[in-house]
Amino acid sequence: MTPAARVAAAIEVLEKTQVSNSPADEVISAYFRSRRYIGSKDRRDISGRIYAIQRAQARLSWWTGSAEPRTNVIAHLALADQLPAPDIEKLYSGEGYGPPGLSAEERALLQKLAGKSLDDPAMADADRLEVPVWLMEQLEKQFGGNIDAELAALNQPASLDLRVNLLKGDCARALELLTQEGIEAEPTNLSPMGLRIKARVNLHTTTAFKGGFVEPQDEASQIAALLCAARADQLTIDYCAGAGGKTLALAASMKDGGPLIACDTDPNRLRRIKPRLKRAGVSNVTVKCTEGDEGRAWLDRYKGLAARVLVDAPCTGSGAWRRNPAAKWSLTTERLDQYLQSQKDILAAAAPLVAPGGRLIYATCSVLPVENETQISAFLDAHPDFKPLPVNQVWADNIGGPCPIVDAGAPYLRLSPASNGTDGFFVGILERGAE
Repeated sequence: MTPAARVAAAIEVLEKTQVSNSPADEVISAYFRSRRYIGSKDRRDISGRIYAIQRAQARLSWWTGSAEPRTNVIAHLALADQLPAPDIEKLYSGEGYGPPGLSAEERALLQKLAGKSLDDPAMADADRLEVPVWLMEQLEKQFGGNIDAELAALNQPASLDLRVNLLKGDCARALELLTQEGIEAEPTNLSPMGLRIKARVNLHTTTAFKGGFVEPQDEASQIAALLCAARADQLTIDYCAGAGGKTLALAASMKDGGPLIACDTDPNRLRRIKPRLKRAGVSNVTVKCTEGDEGRAWLDRYKGLAARVLVDAPCTGSGAWRRNPAAKWSLTTERLDQYLQSQKDILAAAAPLVAPGGRLIYATCSVLPVENETQISAFLDAHPDFKPLPVNQVWADNIGGPCPIVDAGAPYLRLSPASNGTDGFFVGILERGAE
């Protein structure tokens, strides 16, 4: 592809992501799958520019006054790539499958941007830090004086973390398999079963992945599964299993013992679990859709029986902005309210499943206190038979080593990119009183 054609492709994909409810990586993958003629170098260039523009969306819009992909690609070329106006005009000539020529307004914009950079001292904090203005209060509450570093880290590309499947082999065996295929990895800092790959690789073609020795899973998500302290002889329920990432981790912790039940209201998400279970060599999982009368009746049979119930609740995903930077711009106050209500409803529905003396583990990939501490506080007010367990105690019993608690004495776990090198994540462990 010519440089102009790559620019046109970036504009096209950015336009598709604006109108899609799917994450940017899914939109990009679908775009490339339907255009097999695009080579690997071109794919890297196009996807790299798309993500870079999404990570600079607020600053670009501050300069351009627009959220239009074509306009912001022009601005990105001028401000980030520092291309002179004549070079940009060549890219926008309409030749070589490039985008149509520049308008008079776009030429005027290039004159305005000449000699400028992405950042400017006049920018408001929200623009400078690349977050929606209406979220600043929540983010300041979460990060305090470290907000600049934390939001900067949330706006950087994430590494690829792998969870080693201990049912198939240990970390040394997984590292050996990856090394044989020229992939460099290193142990993660917190998870004893985690490996981190910093380079871009096609993991799905490797023996390590196809043989079920590793699964992509951020280190923070691995920690959440470990803190469930699931055991082979105890009933464990993954209440919001989705596509099964934590289900697989729980199955490994339980040494493929059980029973382990993976639940979700969406049968389409649950269908994605079964091939993953087969690849991982897991046989102890029962998959159940809880939607409708049949699903609710099935759950009624398990009231008060589960030693562990994991609620990895639907949330804003603000802790995973490194992986999906466009998500912050599609988030609205109305959508946040929907998540908050859903979290309350799910906690209320999951609580009766916990046996006396059992634990309810609440987790989100969110850095917003309103989705985390606030939700648990409201739950405890309505359920006095539950109490929070100090996470450092559970950490010591099940992971070992120092527990990275940010606030001394805090009963909950909060992880973040700047402080821990992980996605933003929250875990609260609630124990039900013995009858």
